[in-house]
Amino acid sequence: METIDTTNREMRITRRMKAPIELVWKVWTDPEHIVHWWGPNGFTSTIHEMDFKEGGEWKLTMHGPDGTNYPNRSVYKEIVPLKKIIFEHFNPHFFTTVLFESQDGETIIDWSMLFDTVEMRDIVVKAHKADKGQKENVEKLEKYLAELPDRSRPE
Repeated sequence: METIDTTNREMRITRRMKAPIELVWKVWTDPEHIVHWWGPNGFTSTIHEMDFKEGGEWKLTMHGPDGTNYPNRSVYKEIVPLKKIIFEHFNPHFFTTVLFESQDGETIIDWSMLFDTVEMRDIVVKAHKADKGQKENVEKLEKYLAELPDRSRPE
């Protein structure tokens, strides 16, 4: 069986979070948490719907620092508690996979976005600086986790 190399169609970031996996999972899956860190620097988000189950929809509007609104719609494709989230994003179309791994009381996340074509990935990076935005998003997640009161136990 032939293996297809998709690295030229994806953006990926791996980061070690200084928080237990249960907490990292919770801030990825609970709209009360994700609204506080989702999006690149300067952006805020309004979550309209976050039906966190396979087949469920996630609808949000990202508000840019210049006042521009960016509606987003995704559908959850696969959810393995404390291990994996896959969702399909529309307009532009891509699949996001987030893998979670517990290690020494901390959490390693591997977050990738797979686009349909190299050209689409390049357009999104050039037009929206999505590669920089993904890095900033992870940094906002780290900051949010660090500032949570009683980080040791998710509610």
